[in-house]
Amino acid sequence: MVSVRQSHDKNKKFLAFSDWIESIEFSDDVRKQAVENCYTLLEELDPSPLMLSISRELVEILSTLNMDSETLIAAMLYPYWQRKLISEKAITSTFSKTVYDLVHGIEQMAAIRILHHQKRGELSTEQVDNIRRMLLAMVEDVRAVVIKLAVCIIELRLAKNADEETRVLAAKEAATIYAPLANRLGIGQIKWEIEDYCFRYQHPETYKKIASMLDEKRKDRTSYIRQFVKEVRASLAEHNIQGEVFGRPKHIYSIWKKMQNKDLSFERLFDIRAVRILLESKLDCYQAMGIVHSKWRPLSKEFDDYISAPKPNGYQSIHTVVIGPKGKTVEVQIRTHQMHEESELGVAAHWRYKEGTANGKEDGYQEKINWLRKLLQWQEDVNGNGDMLEELRSQVFEDRVYVFTPKGDVVDLPQGSTPLDFAYYIHSNVGHCCIGAKISGRIVPFSYVLQNGDQIEILTSKEPNPKRDWLNPSLGYLKSTRARAKVHHWFKQQDKEKNLHEGRELLEAELKRSGLVLTDAEQAVSRFNMHSMDDLLSAVGGGDIGPSQIINFIQSKQQKANNDIDERLLSKLESNRPREANAQGIIVQGVGNLLTYMAKCCEPVKGDVVSGYITHGKGVSVHRSDCDQLAQMLEQHPERAVDVEWGGADSQGYRVTVRVVAEDRSGLLRDITTILANEKAYVLGVRSHSDESKQEAAIDIDMSVPHVDSLTKLLSKISQLSGIFEATRLKS
Repeated sequence: MVSVRQSHDKNKKFLAFSDWIESIEFSDDVRKQAVENCYTLLEELDPSPLMLSISRELVEILSTLNMDSETLIAAMLYPYWQRKLISEKAITSTFSKTVYDLVHGIEQMAAIRILHHQKRGELSTEQVDNIRRMLLAMVEDVRAVVIKLAVCIIELRLAKNADEETRVLAAKEAATIYAPLANRLGIGQIKWEIEDYCFRYQHPETYKKIASMLDEKRKDRTSYIRQFVKEVRASLAEHNIQGEVFGRPKHIYSIWKKMQNKDLSFERLFDIRAVRILLESKLDCYQAMGIVHSKWRPLSKEFDDYISAPKPNGYQSIHTVVIGPKGKTVEVQIRTHQMHEESELGVAAHWRYKEGTANGKEDGYQEKINWLRKLLQWQEDVNGNGDMLEELRSQVFEDRVYVFTPKGDVVDLPQGSTPLDFAYYIHSNVGHCCIGAKISGRIVPFSYVLQNGDQIEILTSKEPNPKRDWLNPSLGYLKSTRARAKVHHWFKQQDKEKNLHEGRELLEAELKRSGLVLTDAEQAVSRFNMHSMDDLLSAVGGGDIGPSQIINFIQSKQQKANNDIDERLLSKLESNRPREANAQGIIVQGVGNLLTYMAKCCEPVKGDVVSGYITHGKGVSVHRSDCDQLAQMLEQHPERAVDVEWGGADSQGYRVTVRVVAEDRSGLLRDITTILANEKAYVLGVRSHSDESKQEAAIDIDMSVPHVDSLTKLLSKISQLSGIFEATRLKS
């Protein structure tokens, strides 16, 4: 049998509310009453069947996960919140602040898409803030994540009526983001449904082929399983064992995956016929296993006892394959009700345990989201936004390896991790002081790749002594972004005084060019998550924060604060004075020799199409006409726009930043700087980054050029060099 959620049946009619509410198996009357009250409000907001059916389906999905009343209400409200049909005030006054926080938390979950779409480069400040808020929402109340996963299922269901491109894009996003997230949180019931939809949209022909093979003998297989279940129940009853026995749903994606992994044909799969037995205790599980094995011959190679030896991720169950009646193989899974709920519901099972139907599972829930808490705590110590992105990707989407501490505690790390990664996971000081490692009592090198089930003992010295070689990717000492960031952080702390001095000089010079002073930068301390001005300066000196980032922030703050128009300057512009260029080579319409400065956000070069913006008391800022920041400012204050153009006199030079992406080869920088010298470009600074895995280098060059035409010629010549992939001018 293939599991299909009944609510997703395309032939299902829109039932009257009374019939629909009776069709849902609520675990108590409180949940049922909460849904009825909320539904009454929704009918008043928008009685259309489309909106109401989406809310209904969310309830159907979440009720099978035993979610509480607040979760069900928030899920019902979310589609209406998305379409701005209900306000925050209406939610908090009718329901509660907690319900609103859940609805808002679902909305913040959209930030996880950055992990899928952002592949290269630094995250913007806004993206980092969105991800941090999302993580906080997940940690504070993981129910928002569960609702978001249910919303994902609804969106996939609706996508079946869309065009092929829309279906494939929706499936790709769900398969790479939401299915792994459901898996990380242990919600198998949602994971398989997302995977089946994604597989159906991305590989429609294969999906239909497997579905047709299942359909060919569905009637015979259903009849066979029904009889097998009947015999198992009778055998258990003979031994006075109480439990549930039922046919286990098969998911087309899992069938295909098993065919691929084991290189088996459909006919050779052992678990097309599958049964699950749910019992009260572990003792009952082993007794049931003995009964099944005594009645039908087991296949020894297909037996796994995950109860006595749980999987590293905590999964528990007995798996066995037996030769059933008529010589047909049947897979039998045996587990307790509690093990089953942990497997199917994951963190969602927490709310049933929380309400008292089982005991002692608070720790299990905490373990499920412990990785989120550790990630947030780690982010407080390390300021690399790119590092946070890569670590979160690793935590959610990459394969994990499960290893053990000497005390037997399970630690999960990215696949390919080393003993040093393990040491830094335990604690920063353990990593800093690590001098060796033992696997099951045997000394191993730092480059040893950890395997599932390894038990690790870290050998430490009294004093921290990290090596810079640990950061060399080619030596293979560290795999995880988290561990590498901690080593980087340690060396930065050692160089703090040097970085503080260099950062102060660098920032003061850049501030002076923009007409600002060092005290202006104090307002940026909290913005970049620093504790003091010295920390900010050290980050500048260490290369973590660019001076232009700080200057852009200060200028944007000033521009927002200056809402009053400088009437004196406006009146000057109305006069009809001769048009002449000022010291910067800029002509402002109607005004000569007026104070102007080149905007740092886009750094226009002579020859660029430019526009002016009247600032408050600082003259006119000159921007490239396609500057995003200029567009935002003019949207708020269109009256501050002024026409500007370049004068005839040559300028002494204009600052630009050029990015070159190329094959990482010997002599690359020499070839580039030769062209710069020939084109009379003055180099102000160079920053480079190498990607060992791609054999690729990215070089950012700050330079001064006399004219946009010379810049165009310079970029053209660089592009003609051997191994150059890209040579472009950056906006800032």
